[in-house]
Amino acid sequence: MTGRPTGLEPQGLARLAGVLFLLTFVTAIAPVVIFYAPALTDLGNYITGKDANASLGWGALFELGLIIANIGTALALFPLLKRQNEPLALGYVAARLVECGFIAVGIVALLAIGSLRGGNHDFDTLVVTGQALAAVHDWTFRLGPGFVVEIGNGLILGWLMWQSRLVPRWLTILGLVGGPLIVLSGACVVLGLIPAGGIAQGIATIPEFLWELGLGLWLVVRGAEAKPLAALLER
Repeated sequence: MTGRPTGLEPQGLARLAGVLFLLTFVTAIAPVVIFYAPALTDLGNYITGKDANASLGWGALFELGLIIANIGTALALFPLLKRQNEPLALGYVAARLVECGFIAVGIVALLAIGSLRGGNHDFDTLVVTGQALAAVHDWTFRLGPGFVVEIGNGLILGWLMWQSRLVPRWLTILGLVGGPLIVLSGACVVLGLIPAGGIAQGIATIPEFLWELGLGLWLVVRGAEAKPLAALLER
């Protein structure tokens, strides 16, 4: 195949993107389930604790890994996808950057909660401040991973993969369906029409979850489809 987009083999880029997609699951789930839970589920007791607690720091490190993996997926796929549609490929990179910007703000908010722990100020003041920072974190999640990411991973990436056929079209349908569903449910959360993290939003995330997981597994195990990839590289 001619016209290699970078020093890496095109299939190597595809498999790298798959590995990074799978890493996003680990680095996104672990902080919420394990490391952030002590602060977010019992904020008052967490803030008044005197002993050393590195849980928020570990969660922040995992989410910094998430930012790297998110941006990495876009950069790994961009040399291939730009041959299909360069403006949309740039749009995918931009969507990933915006998503990561929201994640970074959420990390700072939670680390600030850690700074309140064991403080000498009035207890009620510390708790109210902590609640405000936790609310900032919640909204960064709702607007970033809960909204912007589906424009990028669902709509833009799903359409690029549908057009290029780098993965089977039955798989890309999950993204093309899941993206609009989460955008709609995220808009409803912003407008207060449905609760954040409720049943309706949970159901709406299923196709997108399967799309991103399936895409990662497919690219790692199978790589990009050979004939469509060859056709893309000949452009």
